Amino acid sequence: MPPLPAAPQPFLLTPRQGEAARELLSYVAGLPLTSVDAQLLAVVVAIRAARAGTGNLTGTDLRSLRLDDPEQAVAELVAAGWQVPGSLLDGDPDKPAGIIVPDMAPGPRHALPLGKAARSKVSGWAMRTRLAKPVKKTSPAARLAALFLAAYCTDELVGEAPDELPVACYPAVPVLLEKGFLAEVSGRTYRLGPAVRHLAGMFRTPEEVAARAAEEAERRAAREAAAATELVDITPAQWAEWKSGVSPALLRHVEAVEQCASCRCAFGRITKAFMSAPSPVPAPRAAAGDYEAWRDAHPDCGREAAEFTVAFRAEHGHGPSYGQLCKGLGWKKLSRSLRGVVVGGILAEGWLAETSPVPWTLRPGKAAQARGIVLPGQSPAPARTTG
Repeated sequence: MPPLPAAPQPFLLTPRQGEAARELLSYVAGLPLTSVDAQLLAVVVAIRAARAGTGNLTGTDLRSLRLDDPEQAVAELVAAGWQVPGSLLDGDPDKPAGIIVPDMAPGPRHALPLGKAARSKVSGWAMRTRLAKPVKKTSPAARLAALFLAAYCTDELVGEAPDELPVACYPAVPVLLEKGFLAEVSGRTYRLGPAVRHLAGMFRTPEEVAARAAEEAERRAAREAAAATELVDITPAQWAEWKSGVSPALLRHVEAVEQCASCRCAFGRITKAFMSAPSPVPAPRAAAGDYEAWRDAHPDCGREAAEFTVAFRAEHGHGPSYGQLCKGLGWKKLSRSLRGVVVGGILAEGWLAETSPVPWTLRPGKAAQARGIVLPGQSPAPARTTG
C-alpha cells in the first residue's frame, strides 16, 4: 500500500498578517535604495525595528544574507538616513549591532505600526521565505522576488505581480519557476509552487476586503439582535419557576451545572444559557480557510476532544461548554466564529455528540465510542468485523 501523502503545512500568516507583510515590502520599495542587496537587507532590518525603532543585526546575520556587495548595501541604508554602527561590518560578528531606523521610532508617525505578535509572525515568515529550499541558494534578486510574490499570493496560491516589485527582480522570475518556487507564470499572473504554499500572504482583492467587511457587519448585527432579545435580569423566582417545568433528566443536568464546584459559573450565565434561545454567530467565508489550516495543524483533534469530555465529566458531573473544551485543550486563540466551526466539524465527524440546544452536554460521539472512548458505564460500540 503506498504511503499517504503528507498533510500540507498550515499557512504561516493570517490575512491581516499578510497585509502587514505587504506593508513592510511596500515601505522598503519606497525607500531611496538602488540595489537589490540594499532592499533585501532593508526588509530584514525594518521588520526587526518595527516595534522599538532599532533592529539588531550581527555580522553573522549579514553574511547569511549572501549579498553580492554588503558594504554597498550598508552604505545605501546610511544614505537613506538609517544609523548603522560600523561594528556591523568590522566588529565582532556575533555581537548584535543596533541599527536605528528613524521611520520606525515609536510615535504617531511610525511607518510600520505593528503589534508584538504581528511583528513576530511577519519576521518569521520573511525569514522562512528567503530560506525556503527552492530559493535558499539563489541570488538576492531571486530571494527578494520570492518575498514579494509570496506576499501577494492568495490562499488559492494565485497571485499577480505588484507594481512595487523591483524591476531588478524581473529577470529572477524564471529562476523561481525553474526551482519550483513558482508552479507557473503567465504574464503578471503566477501560481505558487505546492511545496511553498504555506508562505502565501493570503492576499485579498479590494472587492474581497469589502465583502469581508460586509460579513463582519452582518455578524455584528446578528450579535446585536441576539443581545436585544436575550433575557435579562432573570430573578431567582423566575429561574425556580422555569426549573419546575422541565423534565427530571434535564433538571438533574441543570443542577449539576448549577452546583458544580469546579466551574462556579455566575447565576446570570447559567440562567441565560438555559433559558435563552441559542444565537449562533454567522461564520465568515474566511473561516473556511482558517478552519482548514487549523485542522491541518490539529489532525487528532477529534480523539483529543472526545477524551477530554470523558475526563471533564468525571470531574464536573456535566459536559464542557465549547469555550471550556477549547480552553482545556489549549486551543485558546480561536475566534468565537471559528470555535463554532471547529467544534461543529468535530460533531459532524461523530467524535462528539451533544443534546442541542441544551448547553454543557458535549460527550463522546459514535466515532469515539467505536474506538473505546466512552463515558463510565457506557458500553463501547461494537467493532466492525470483516468476512
